[in-house]
Amino acid sequence: MPDSDFNASTALLKRGQPPDDIAILREITVGLDPLLRFIRDEYYESYINLGGSKIKFVTGKTGSGKTHFLRLLSAEARDCGYITIHISARDVWLHDFKEIYSEIFKCVDLKTCLKRCAAKVVEELGHDCDAIPPGQTFVDYLSSLGELDAITRKEIRNQLRELFIKNTVMDNNFAIACSLLTGNLLGHPITEDSNEQLLIAWLSGNKDVKLPALRDLGLSPAKITKHNARHMLRSLLEILNIAGIPGIVVLIDDLEALNSATSLDTIRYTKMKRDDVYESIRELIDAVDTLKNILFFFAFDRILLDDERAGLKSYVALWMRMQNEIISNRFNKFSDFYDLDKFAESAYDNQTLVQMSSCLAAVINVINKTESASRPINETQAAELLKNAKHTAVSLPRQVVNATINGVENSTQTGGAVCSILKPGAL
Repeated sequence: MPDSDFNASTALLKRGQPPDDIAILREITVGLDPLLRFIRDEYYESYINLGGSKIKFVTGKTGSGKTHFLRLLSAEARDCGYITIHISARDVWLHDFKEIYSEIFKCVDLKTCLKRCAAKVVEELGHDCDAIPPGQTFVDYLSSLGELDAITRKEIRNQLRELFIKNTVMDNNFAIACSLLTGNLLGHPITEDSNEQLLIAWLSGNKDVKLPALRDLGLSPAKITKHNARHMLRSLLEILNIAGIPGIVVLIDDLEALNSATSLDTIRYTKMKRDDVYESIRELIDAVDTLKNILFFFAFDRILLDDERAGLKSYVALWMRMQNEIISNRFNKFSDFYDLDKFAESAYDNQTLVQMSSCLAAVINVINKTESASRPINETQAAELLKNAKHTAVSLPRQVVNATINGVENSTQTGGAVCSILKPGAL
């Protein structure tokens, strides 16, 4: 890795953020392997892949490793073939689900997906996609074989109709748009470049689309709004399903931005917008069973649980849906609510903390090209951190990071790195 990347990773760690480089992230990760493996086996490779949908919430104290955990979840999902989308509540307005849909759409390579859909049409008509020369459409290929006639053109249109327009899972406008775009890839029916751009802009939720122009293409002049965005997402997921992509994992971080903790914080969400976010999540929970092949993770600091005035408990309709019916001291991997502080209490022991510290120190010393910049803690120090973990406002992983970088005496201060140091295979 170039020195610049190493330096960037060090800077992120010192600012309390996990490194962007997934190799470094995994190298400094200790303890999360059982949970990551469970999500991969039970959700990525099973439930979601088989058409299920789910919403999970991730919380913990500052520095408990929420963002770290989300990035590992994202890497695991990509390894399983999923499309992953990272959204921060500080950057994207969450009170309007259309904004979330637009962010998801941006991360989907629609053209590649529709090429796979076009390949299904070719196969249905008894031809091999690999036999089509590069640069030629299916229609060009048929023409070169002398097999292109009016009946074949009609059959192409019929296949597009069966694949999209007669698909009851999809919104009619969405289906027509995808049918036209796929037909253009096949070479029939042809769509002009300007109309192709118009269709993609509309599918993305672009506000500047001139709705009357949609009529000429057979679509209803309707905008994508927060009221129909979930249906549009369902339609997009169906396109991925046809294209053979296992699904989408959406990771929404920094939900604590809904709550301005102090007067020094920039107020991004007013009470009305905050309640709109809570209502949007409530509606998503109620409608999640109508979606297929999608997994949502919402991550937030514990302040969103503790503040009864502006936190999650202030919106009763949402809070009732988030609570677990069965309360246990054991960490439940099937729960929709992952508390990383409780996970740390149940999963970490002295040896785990020492291994965390050793992995972090080794990586930082390589980055800094020195052997003495950071020293791992010993088992006695680890035992002291575990003993005090429940009585401090600082998360256990953060204390380990601070103890490794700054020394044990500063490990319970609120400054220093805010990174969960958790390594696969430790438990």
